[in-house]
Amino acid sequence: MGIELIRGNILNVFTGDIYPAEIEIEDGIIRAVRRIRGEYDHIILPGFIDAHVHIESSMLTPSSFASAAVPHGTVAAVSDPHEIANVMGVSGIDFMISDSSEAPMRFYFTAPSCVPATPFETAGAEISAGEIMELLGRDSIVALGEMMNFPGVIAGDEEVTAKIEAAKAMRKPIDGHAPLLSGDDLCTYIAAGISTDHECVTATEAIEKRELGMKIMAREGSSAKNLRDLLPAGCDFLVSDDIHPGDLLRGHLDLALRRAVEYGADPVEAVQMVTINPASHYRLDTGAIAPGMHADLAVVDNLRDFTVRRVYIGGELVAADGRCTYRMKKSAPISVNRIKVKEFSEEDLEVESDADEVTVRVIDVMDGQIITEESRAGLAVEDGFVAPDPSADILKVSVIDRYGKGNIANGFVRDFGLGEGALASTVAHDSHNIIVVGTDSEKMKGAVDLLRESGGGLAALSDDRCMVLELPVAGLMTDREASEVAEELEEINDFAYELGSRLGAPFMTMSFLSLLVIPELKIGDRGLFSVDRFEFVDVIVD
Repeated sequence: MGIELIRGNILNVFTGDIYPAEIEIEDGIIRAVRRIRGEYDHIILPGFIDAHVHIESSMLTPSSFASAAVPHGTVAAVSDPHEIANVMGVSGIDFMISDSSEAPMRFYFTAPSCVPATPFETAGAEISAGEIMELLGRDSIVALGEMMNFPGVIAGDEEVTAKIEAAKAMRKPIDGHAPLLSGDDLCTYIAAGISTDHECVTATEAIEKRELGMKIMAREGSSAKNLRDLLPAGCDFLVSDDIHPGDLLRGHLDLALRRAVEYGADPVEAVQMVTINPASHYRLDTGAIAPGMHADLAVVDNLRDFTVRRVYIGGELVAADGRCTYRMKKSAPISVNRIKVKEFSEEDLEVESDADEVTVRVIDVMDGQIITEESRAGLAVEDGFVAPDPSADILKVSVIDRYGKGNIANGFVRDFGLGEGALASTVAHDSHNIIVVGTDSEKMKGAVDLLRESGGGLAALSDDRCMVLELPVAGLMTDREASEVAEELEEINDFAYELGSRLGAPFMTMSFLSLLVIPELKIGDRGLFSVDRFEFVDVIVD
């Protein structure tokens, strides 16, 4: 490649200073940085690092994700592939690593610690402590992925402890996942060696965790947006966690930086949250303009708007003025999908009762959050089945096992807003069984049948119309361009709005209703689950 010189005002993330400098690059590595004289109308920053993201949630393969993220200054991501791992195990992780090599963006991965996420649902695979050790031995695996099983950590579960010890043996950090955990239980969790958390919702929660030594990740994704609330407590990383393609095209970490400054963050400290902080934590050779580092740079207009003008990865220009300048290779999509739904009837989606009226537990969704609340509601019983009440915004929700076991669980959900029809998805964290919300069982079954026929994705159905966004890679992703997927997602979301939904991201919100490690009330393929009590609970309250 030879020697290349790039000149401009640089931000030194070690000292916080901004000054004119000359960056000498050889074979993609920064060899020297020298102060110079000159006046420049731009600022050169280290390229941005997303320290915690689930690529699968973008519905894009890693290579397609890169083509959308790189123009926004993102040069690297620490990706936890536990979504595809819960569907396909280590073979799914192998696919993610292989596909990521098709793009210049640097993808680092974590070894998924919770496959299955909990013992209370059906998943497509299981990753043992021995397999975790093997994964952590790979150069591309930089940490143990978020330890969602915090009850297992606190109780000293043997398998959980073995995975944590494997990470310690390999001298790799352990990511956390401890929503609302506090007090002595939090101390036990941290003492196990867990160093980060991205599930804080309030500043009070973040302060307690920071005081005990945890590094806090503030999320600005499509569903969870915690930056404004957490910033007063102090944050270490800005991350996306889960982001949909349309939002990714509009902005990634550049947008998070802009919002951080708007919310009162010091611009230099904000930049450190997406550069040197994650680089130091995960021991990455990027994240700073310094000798020995990869020449990964983002040229911006100022530290207020963070409009990205040019992006370099390994010294190569990869994006300019919002467009990629590289040609992406395409690998063949993964061939195995794992959609094996046993035959079922509309009646299998009903909650039965021989009473005239019952009181039921209801999952209350919160727009813009992945946590839920539990409430109670009185519902009528018609022909032996508990009827939803769309007039009160209480709908039916069901989770159908997609791995051939035949499990189906039914319950009720509030605040989706549907006046008719149904929404269904094979994206349902973390085991990714099929989840469906609707006004009646006929429409719900119809929406699920659409997914069975298409091989996975998102579906919406009304009396006279249906729509499917196909996700042929494990029922989670597609290798199409982000713009195409974003357009289809917007169309199917618009359809959901026509059906009455008031949620900002109805399908993403629905996907988290089955996340059994996030408070308060969730539903998996084996039943309604209280996360606070960490046990199944009855839909009908005696």
